[in-house]
Amino acid sequence: MEQLLPLIYIPQYVLVFARIAAFFVTVPLFSYRTIPTTFKIGLSIFLAMILTQTIPLQIVSFDMFFILLILKEIMVGVFIGLIAFIIVSAVQIAGGFIDFQMGFAIANVVDPQTGAQSPLIGQYFYIIALLFLLAVNGHHMLIDGLHYSFQVISLDGFIPFSNESIGKFIIQTFNSMFVIAFQVAIPIVGCLFLVDVALGLVARTVPQLNVFVVGLPIKIFVSFVAILIFLATYIYLAEKLFKTMFDVMKGLIQLFGGA
Repeated sequence: MEQLLPLIYIPQYVLVFARIAAFFVTVPLFSYRTIPTTFKIGLSIFLAMILTQTIPLQIVSFDMFFILLILKEIMVGVFIGLIAFIIVSAVQIAGGFIDFQMGFAIANVVDPQTGAQSPLIGQYFYIIALLFLLAVNGHHMLIDGLHYSFQVISLDGFIPFSNESIGKFIIQTFNSMFVIAFQVAIPIVGCLFLVDVALGLVARTVPQLNVFVVGLPIKIFVSFVAILIFLATYIYLAEKLFKTMFDVMKGLIQLFGGA
């Protein structure tokens, strides 16, 4: 019976598996704690068997150089997944802006996906964004981006860290994350700012009224109404968010490949 994976592919398979497993540690959706570790390992093994035979054979021997290549593959997988996670984190930052304005900043919740504390509205937006990503088969596109990395970044080469473009690219990625977070939060934050202005005018004209007691429920009510109105706009921004995420992943892969 023909072998599933010829012995000549074993060194290449180990390198491919290292990049895929490291990618699943940090990338959105696949890295979450609710996904069993055995599933991640099994999926990494299965994808590595497929991708190993779809990329050109590169003869690599088991020596000290091979250990360095494994470390390089782990670093590549972690960085590609992390850059995607940074872009998606813009939703959490936008939720933090909104929660601060509406008075929910002190009431953080534990995100069951990552185990970290997150704002209430940010968690709500984050769940919608993840459902949107699954609805448009974004998880398939993430795996396709991983396959693209093997076409650009060779297994037997190293990353040109001396390239200043990588540092500039990461800084631009952080800038894009905050711009997207601002675009998501500005409709609700703008409405709450107008509410603060109105409450300030009321406090000056009717000093007997305690605006601190009345203002909090009013701001919460206005926030929920604004979220309901601007939810369609948020879906458009979520589409832009994931388009930016895939573009950033592709750009980082090209820089790692020396392009």
